[in-house]
Amino acid sequence: MDISLYVGGESHIAGVSEVLKLSSNENPVGPPPAAQQALAEAASKMHLYPSVDHTPLRAAIGEVHGLDPAQIICGVGSDEVLTFLCQAYAGVGDEVIHTEHGFSMYPILARAAGAVPVCVKESDRCVDVDAILAAVTKKTKLVFLTNPGNPTGTTIPMGEIERLADALPAEVILVIDGAYAEYARGYDDTYDGGAALAGGRANVVMTRTFSKLYGLGGLRVGWGYACKEIIDVLNRVRGPFNLSAPALAAAEAAMKDRDFAARCIADNARLREEMRKELTSLGIACDESDANFVLARFRDEDEAVACEAALRGAGILVRKVKGYGFPEGLRITVGDTAGTERVMAAIRAFVGVDA
Repeated sequence: MDISLYVGGESHIAGVSEVLKLSSNENPVGPPPAAQQALAEAASKMHLYPSVDHTPLRAAIGEVHGLDPAQIICGVGSDEVLTFLCQAYAGVGDEVIHTEHGFSMYPILARAAGAVPVCVKESDRCVDVDAILAAVTKKTKLVFLTNPGNPTGTTIPMGEIERLADALPAEVILVIDGAYAEYARGYDDTYDGGAALAGGRANVVMTRTFSKLYGLGGLRVGWGYACKEIIDVLNRVRGPFNLSAPALAAAEAAMKDRDFAARCIADNARLREEMRKELTSLGIACDESDANFVLARFRDEDEAVACEAALRGAGILVRKVKGYGFPEGLRITVGDTAGTERVMAAIRAFVGVDA
């Protein structure tokens, strides 16, 4: 009962039929057509149990990212892979480190395993490697690192992550949560979000998701990559039928559709920068983001609350992030072109600037 319930982004506004939902970092164009077709084709086989080892999906992930499928585990969202890690490697009397603006599920998962979550301060909304290392004790079992961060959108370079991995005791597992890795600036086929580090170290895990770029949030599919020894341990606590056959089919098709992914990445980068520039021109602080959202920081909490209310009145939902340590902040998902213009027009009206 010490666990605080996770609160997701809102979806509805009473009395509003055309709500623009920019509160959950969903892909505004939805899932790839190939994934929709695969899902439809799988519907006729729903009476059959799914694969227990997810071989076709792991093979597709491995082919696209140049990874060994034997070192991949699939879960019900990347959340489930994080859950496995806490189940397998943390328990009563242990400590799990996370940073102050990291994903709010980390302390929940730690407590669910009986461990103690340890919150480490960030520096100027960025992960501070030295602060993490200073918090490590003999009780530390896991370190959760969100990169790019949520709700900050900031990243630390791979060199800093490597420095962290090098300095951690061998028995401490570093978990690189890359839910937004595909959106990072300069993303190309050589950017791996930590995959090489996870594949080459005995105590590093990378997690990824199909919920953001691939638009499959409603199907709940994620994956992790680590050395075979860690994957073997995680598979021992994974339910044999944790992913449905339709979800597996859709995720495999989505992973293989690289043209769709490239278009979404390019559109997100363009619109994200347009939003950031306009927010700063309006006097609203906004860091460069490497995710599919921006964090708008107002003068104080009152102004943020007032802007959120104004947006709600315009039929637009964004995310208040007081619980993430930003009472003055609103996290705004990057929508499509029309959605971006709509939310920025509402913010311009709020601050009293004509279009």
